Formats: sequence, C-alpha cells, structure tokens
Amino acid sequence: MSELITADLVSLDVAVGSTPEQVIRSLAARISRAGRATNPDGLFADAWAREQKTATGVPGGIAIPHCRSEAVLAPTFAMARLPEGVNFGAKDGPADLIFFIAAPAGADQTHLKLLSALARALVRKDFTAALRSAESPETVVELVNQAVSPQSADSAAAKPAGDGTSTAQTRRLVAVTACPTGIAHTYMAADSLLAAAQEAGVDLQVETQGSSGAKPLDPAVIDAAEAVIFAVDVDVRDRGRFAGKPVVNVPVKRGIDEPAELIQEALRAAADPRSAKVPAGGGSGDAKEQNEHFGQKLKRVLLTGVSYMIPFVAAGGLLIALGFLLGGYEITKVADDVVLQNSLWNLPDGGLYIYLGAIAFKIGALSMGFLVPALAGYIAYGIADRPGIAPGFTAGAVAVFMGAGFIGGLAGGLLAGVIAWWIGSFNAPRWLRGLMPVVIIPLLASIVASGLMFLVLGGPIAALTTALNDWLSGMTGVSAVLLGIILGLMMCFDLGGPVNKVAYSFAVAGLGAGSATNQGPWLIMAAVMAAGMVPPLAMALATFLDRKRFSAAERENGKTAVLLGFSFISEGAIPFAAADPLRVIPASMLGGALTGALTMAWGVTSQAPHGGFFVFFAINPFWLFVAAILAGTVLSALAVLALKRFVAAKPAAATVAA
Repeated sequence: MSELITADLVSLDVAVGSTPEQVIRSLAARISRAGRATNPDGLFADAWAREQKTATGVPGGIAIPHCRSEAVLAPTFAMARLPEGVNFGAKDGPADLIFFIAAPAGADQTHLKLLSALARALVRKDFTAALRSAESPETVVELVNQAVSPQSADSAAAKPAGDGTSTAQTRRLVAVTACPTGIAHTYMAADSLLAAAQEAGVDLQVETQGSSGAKPLDPAVIDAAEAVIFAVDVDVRDRGRFAGKPVVNVPVKRGIDEPAELIQEALRAAADPRSAKVPAGGGSGDAKEQNEHFGQKLKRVLLTGVSYMIPFVAAGGLLIALGFLLGGYEITKVADDVVLQNSLWNLPDGGLYIYLGAIAFKIGALSMGFLVPALAGYIAYGIADRPGIAPGFTAGAVAVFMGAGFIGGLAGGLLAGVIAWWIGSFNAPRWLRGLMPVVIIPLLASIVASGLMFLVLGGPIAALTTALNDWLSGMTGVSAVLLGIILGLMMCFDLGGPVNKVAYSFAVAGLGAGSATNQGPWLIMAAVMAAGMVPPLAMALATFLDRKRFSAAERENGKTAVLLGFSFISEGAIPFAAADPLRVIPASMLGGALTGALTMAWGVTSQAPHGGFFVFFAINPFWLFVAAILAGTVLSALAVLALKRFVAAKPAAATVAA
C-alpha cells in the first residue's frame, strides 16, 4: 500500500501555483523527481489533456486531476495542500486540497482498485478533514494507506445502497457511472449518489463501469427500478438492459456536484409518462447524445464506422501488397486456382513463392471484402447500438452486390441505423422487450433497409460510383495533380478528423480495384498516405530547427512525432495543432498539398493502405515517395516557423475556442 504515496509526494501549505495548469505541472514534476515518471512534461501533458475534457474540481474545496500516462512508471498519488485556493471548476469555489492520481497506461486491476478506493475516500468529509489538519507529510501518508487498505478498498467496492431497511413502498432507482479514465470520477459519483439516495430514503443500486472492472447490475434489480440515472462521459456498456426505463442522462461530474438533485430528477422522471426513456435498441450511450445537433451526430456515427473499418483495410491491404510482392501482378488472375488446387506438398508452377503469394493475396482480398459491410454495420451501430449491427452489415453486403461500393455502404449504414433506432424507440410490452434487440429489430431493420437498397437506392448509387471511378481512372496530367492537391489538403485539414477520414476512406475503398493496367486507385492511395505523413514529420522538424518557438512539452512531443510520421499516423501533430491551430493547420495543409501534387505528378503508387515507410515494398518508386514527403515536410516546417515568428498568436480564449 505504501507504494502509492510517500512523504516526498506531499506538499503542505506551500504555494505551488495560482492556476490549475501551474498546480498540475508542479505535482507532475514532484512525481517525476520521486522516480515514478519518466518525464514531467509527458505526465503533465496527459493530465492537462484530461483536465480539458472535464474540470476536476468537486464540492468541498477539492480537486482531483488524474490521468493514465505512458510516462508513469508506478501507480502514484501526490497531494498539495494550498495556502490559497485555486479554481478547478467546482461550483462551490476554489480548491485548497489537490490530489493528483497518476496511473500507468497498463496498470493492473489491483492497483486500479486501490486508486479507485482512494478516489471514493475523497467524498468522505472525515477523511478530507483529517487531511486538512495533518501536521506532517508522514501523517498524510498514514491516512492514505488506511483509506486504500484491502479492507477499505473491498468495502468501498461492495458498498450497499440504502440502509438495508427498504420496504415495498421504498422508491427504487438504478444508476450507472463512468468517466473516460475510469479511476476517480466514476467512483466518486457512485458514492455521492448512494449517499444522497440514503438521505432521501431511496433504494439505489449503482453499477460503476470503471478501470478496475464492472459488476453488472442484477437483471431483477433493473426490472424493479422505477428509473435509471446515467452519470457518464463515455458509452454505457450494454445499454439495452435498461430499455423502457425513464432515464436521466448527465455528465459524470454532475453525479458528484449535484447528487441530491439527480435523485429527485429521476423520481420525477419515473412519475412522468412523457419523460425520456431508454430505447429498446439502447442507443449509443454517449452522455452528450441528447444535446447533439444533426451535424455532430452524423460526424460521430460516420467516424465510428470508419474506425471499425480500418483494421479490415489495414490487414487486407498489406496482405494484398505482400501477395503482389511474392506472386507478381498476375496473381489476381490465378489466386483462386492456386489456393484450391495446390498445397505445401503439391506446389504449383512457380514454386513456393507463387503459392504463398496466392494465399496472402486471397486472405487480403477476403479481408478487404468486409470493408463496405463493416463500414455500414458500424455506422448503424453508432446510431442504434448493437441491434443496428446485423441490419447494417446486411445493407452493406447488398451495396457490394449492387456495385454501389463505398457510397452505397455509407447510405446503407445510415439507413439501417435510423430504421433500427426508430423501431427500438417504440415502448414495447414487457414480455416483448427481451426479443426486441436480438430478433425483432435486426429482422425488421434488415428487411426494410436492404429492401430499399435493392429497390430504390442501389442502382442509382452504383451508377454514380461507376461514373466516379471511370472519371478518376481517366485523370492524367494537370487534373491528376489537382486531385493530389485536394487530397493533400483534406488529409492535413483536421489530422485524423472527419475530413481526413473521408479522403482516406475514399482511397482505400478503391484500392482493391487497382491493377497493372489500372493504377489510378494506387496513385490515389500513395497521395493520401504521403500527405498524411507530412504534419507530424513537419512539426518534429520544426522543433529541431527552432526549439525556442516551442514549449518543453512540444519539444518532447516532437521526438515522438518522428515515429508517428514514419508510420502514417497524422494524429501525431494533434498536440501542436491543439496548442496553436491557426498557424499549425494552415502550414500543414500547405506541405500536404505539395506532397499530394508531387506523388501524382511523379506517378507514385501504393498497394498498401497503411504503414508509411514500413511498407516500402508496396510503394513504387519508393525513392520518389520519400522525396515528395521530404519536400512537403520542409515546406510545412518552414511555414509554421515563419507564422510563429511573424504572425501574432490569437488571444488564449480564441485559441481554445478554435
């Protein structure tokens, strides 16, 4: 237990900063000096990024900044008792007790359970009062060790709701709490809600979906509950269990700040037949879902589909490229016969390379065959949760059959998701609710969505897809260079965001159609991959050329960005863009446009959809691919340095808003 905190991790009555950023940076440095983190800047960057998502101030003059970080070597708890409070965003004012919880990225369940127990102890007034009156760091260490002892941790995790004297007349509620990190807010919200429910005489059962594991609520407890509270910042796991229940859906921090109000809101929702209810399909579970406008929701579901599609593309594309490497371009014509009619003990003409090349190509082609169905299936999942997966996959398969391709998959996934969500929104009788998400919704949504794809949408979308592919395949000279510029600008516009993903998805969707006689799709793939590598490499180069223009954290991120850029991970430039978007993003787009234009002009092709420099064998000619990236990287690096030197930064508030 003593590993979590030592006396040198405690600061009593010493000013360590007047802003949350300064306090968190000071505590990160203290943890690093204690040998528990590899570098303070990396730890601070992760903690500060978490702080930007949700302020960590809680009632009672307390703040709990926390994070998981690759920089952390051992689970650690650091504390600062400040002589003057600092505003961490709590409703009741500044915080004078700051508790920094730092967990390694791969922390085991035992340590996560102890850190969670510590977070739960912070909602107890007797514990925080003892910390405020502690006269030495050693006393603080002793108090923390008692709070996270195995007995305390186990009792906190098994804490019952109510006082055990509920009767048939007792109001019954259930709740789920969850936060992105799953260490602090998840458990503090649960305990705050339990305490408020006990004071109100309400029988409340809480499921904490945190990093130390989750024990699902008993189905009988859910059935008996009048309403459910979702105090969450992330998706609720298996949300369909609560179908038909009146729901109060709020951010997890409200469960800490206003637990009594949430209990009353849930009771009012239970008594109001017009209140919002959890649909039979479950929905996405996003705590912000109810407040999303159409554009935000559309972006979220499309990115959900793309994120699940990419593993199929990455594995399949690389295997197809390996098949070409081993078996040559003609492997596309003979792969089926070679695989079915031969074996390791009966090799075909051409020997082992041809046989292994055919196998690699066939596995890759089968994997790529899931591209459109997976895209459609998980777009539908983003709209309607699990009941949308089967209708989405089916509509995507219909799009492939009809020749509607990537655009058809988008349309089919959206159609299947909306229909599944709509069917699930009906308030079905209790006896039917169990069948809704596993039989009725998938069946009806598949029939309607796929039927509309066959009867109405499939043909026109297929014609549009064919025309688009013919136009792209025929692009040469100036028009091809223009396409490269457009793709380069899109790849660098939002660094892994929706515009970037549209360009990338457009490239990989046509990759399987490439051949020795139709290299258009391979040209597009090369332009997209090369342009996407520019932003992280350019920011890394800029930090090396002019270090004083960047913070210590950015200089550290620059080292990491090199490997990310080599691997075609555009997100490696996000830390720079988040800090200075109005100068980093235009500079990145400038270099990306140049790189896209050069790869098209030079006829560079890529048969692999991902991997950057590490899939050199699938890029031809590789040296021109490198030259195009180098040109764009140098241009972007010089541009961002010039902008930082000659163009004044916007005020901080404007930058954050941007």
